[in-house]
Amino acid sequence: MDKFMKEAIKEAERGITNGDGGPFGAVVVKDGVIVGKGHNKVLKNNDATCHGEIEAIKSASKKLGTFDLSDCLLFTTGEPCPMCLSACLWANIEKVYYGCSISDNEKIGFRDKKFDTLMGGRKKLKNYLEELDRKECLELFEKYLNLENRKNY
Repeated sequence: MDKFMKEAIKEAERGITNGDGGPFGAVVVKDGVIVGKGHNKVLKNNDATCHGEIEAIKSASKKLGTFDLSDCLLFTTGEPCPMCLSACLWANIEKVYYGCSISDNEKIGFRDKKFDTLMGGRKKLKNYLEELDRKECLELFEKYLNLENRKNY
């Protein structure tokens, strides 16, 4: 398993253990070093924009002292929704590695596919998104699905 995806999974587990939100964790990497981490905090903050990727981008920007994350990579447990994908592009993230697909996100109750279709999909971003460690991320999603007091949003 990729060491950075492993850290994204740990971040997601931290979030679901705390009841912060869905099983989405992300890390931003620059020059082989993690410079930002984040997990879904939608429920914790009552804020629909607190997705793992957004939180990781904010963390990296603060640490690096810049909004421009050129030469950075993002590793995330779930394929980014249109909002997060746009944030990655806006921040100049070089490439995104994701574990579970948008279809996997849908299977555990998230509406990413609906919005992705509405926004026109992602066919033009052929080499920008790459699946990585799907099996391990699916195990995380299964753990999330089995939570007793899981709240869908």
